[in-house]
Amino acid sequence: MKSKVYFTKDLSTAGLMRVFEALGADLSGKVAVKVHSGEKGNQNFLRPEYFRDIINKVNGTVVECNTAYAGQRNTTEKHQQLIKEHGWTEYFDVDIMDAEGDMEIPVNKGSILSVDVVGSHLSNYDSMLVLSHFKGHPMGGFGVALKQLSIGCASSAGKTLIHTAGKANDQSKLWDNVAKQDDFLDCMAETAGAVVDFFGRKMAFVNVMCNMSVDCDCCAKAEDPCLCDVGILASLDPVAIDKACIDIVYNSDDEGKAHFIERVESRNGLRTIQTAESLGVGSTDYELINID
Repeated sequence: MKSKVYFTKDLSTAGLMRVFEALGADLSGKVAVKVHSGEKGNQNFLRPEYFRDIINKVNGTVVECNTAYAGQRNTTEKHQQLIKEHGWTEYFDVDIMDAEGDMEIPVNKGSILSVDVVGSHLSNYDSMLVLSHFKGHPMGGFGVALKQLSIGCASSAGKTLIHTAGKANDQSKLWDNVAKQDDFLDCMAETAGAVVDFFGRKMAFVNVMCNMSVDCDCCAKAEDPCLCDVGILASLDPVAIDKACIDIVYNSDDEGKAHFIERVESRNGLRTIQTAESLGVGSTDYELINID
């Protein structure tokens, strides 16, 4: 059976709610809502006001983890301050999941990592809603649902493990141990699978295709968007939804797509989707259902 991916061109908060409700997702118990809080200085990240209705709908707690590189989010103290500055705490309870350390969850399939090191507070949640902004990335080529599951849920130590393919877990040693590119991408796929296994697929994914730069929201100085706004996608399958976003770009007649595709292909970014599918995280065989 093909994975269902729902789509709307309506980028309003009402459109966001409609495409999410089309899923009929089972998000019971305490719900973690994974977002990208945005690096200080970044102009493209999606603001908390945009997600207010959907997060309230699931009675969710916004979750993040500290980064493994220099910036305003690599310690809990700095990260909490920036989250406040960006307005997240004005509307939501916010949990930096590795504020009190981390924990290991098993990587059940894969050839590089045996464990994923995530924020210890992940164990406090029963379900997860992943709200992702589709955009490029200087290391992964692009970043959406799979990246949110892997790098996004990993603690600072876990991010270091992914970027170094298991060689180091100390962020101060990351840049001396950067993994080969394909190993890094495979580690992202492996750890995304670990988080999916952890929640037993009590998860839902929403990808928003607007403000699409070749740079990630983790960049303090990001390029301005190179693609026109497209719409919102929702699915219960993280592989299907990421593949659908990529397919929309490749199949578009947007003049800016060449620049975006160069970023993806120069980093071999499609490998993350391919590896995740091979590990059973999801499927690239999907049905795109337009709800407009």
